[in-house]
Amino acid sequence: MTAAADFQFVMRRGSRSGRNTVVVSVAQTGNANSMAGFAVSKAVGGAVVRNRVKRRLRSVLATQLPALPAGSGVVVRALPAAAAADFSQLRADVIGALDAARAKAFA
Repeated sequence: MTAAADFQFVMRRGSRSGRNTVVVSVAQTGNANSMAGFAVSKAVGGAVVRNRVKRRLRSVLATQLPALPAGSGVVVRALPAAAAADFSQLRADVIGALDAARAKAFA
């Protein structure tokens, strides 16, 4: 996501679903392309840990974003447990939460 307004719109008005390591918000933004944003606070860990978590989240979402309807906005907020999770656990949590949020948003 590039605009703060898009990010806030998805966070405030999107359908939310959470798992142990992440909370995923999904909304129809009205833009032509689907977008993704990430919120990883200092509660997750230091800069190295936060960047590792963001890289893993980007990798997971890169495979899932094309399956969403055009104009979808996704925001993934990492919880502190994401720092200790391995890639497979993080992937399972993101996909599970994304599927649940998508079912609510596009039902």
